Amino acid sequence: MFGRRRKRGRHSSGAVETGPEHDEVFDDVEGPWDSTVAPHDDVERLDLGSVQLPMPDEAQLQVEMDQQNGSVRAVHVLTSVGQLTVSAFAAPKSGGLWREVGAELIDGLKEDGARINRENGEWGEEITARNQGVQILFVGVDGPRWMLRGVAAGPEEHFEQNSSALRQMLRGTVVVRGEQPMPPRTPLPVELPEAIARHIQQQQEG
Repeated sequence: MFGRRRKRGRHSSGAVETGPEHDEVFDDVEGPWDSTVAPHDDVERLDLGSVQLPMPDEAQLQVEMDQQNGSVRAVHVLTSVGQLTVSAFAAPKSGGLWREVGAELIDGLKEDGARINRENGEWGEEITARNQGVQILFVGVDGPRWMLRGVAAGPEEHFEQNSSALRQMLRGTVVVRGEQPMPPRTPLPVELPEAIARHIQQQQEG
């Protein structure tokens, strides 16, 4: 089960069951969701294979390709206030991967000279980094055999609006982990919708 019935107070949560065997729709339930218990709702999500993302209004996509093998490395969502990136990774059944990844992330950010702040958020520890006028929020969510990492990056003056957009996206995200075994930290594969993939191919050929 991975979903939360919203209660008063930011950090309170309670599990509810949705999915094929539980067709009742809870308007006050938040994700992110494992695909096996995803809610039946009318939210339009961008299907990227391993993750399905609810898109902010008037957002644009920026696709980062691996130049060596042509695969998709990441898909960034660009808004008027910054950039949002949500990525899924394989994780052990025991969970707790974000704690390890977050600690390593903090070490790297400090080496880059960033100012770091750590706070307890909706899904656990959140990490904020400031450097040269840019403020970045890192949010991790430990799910069943997966970890979701969300990043909001943009100018400091738009940080609150940008970070709010990231949390809203995470609450509506569906993760499609699949049954195949993967080593922990392996990025879950990203697959572009056919129309977007065709557009990128045409740009490359042109």
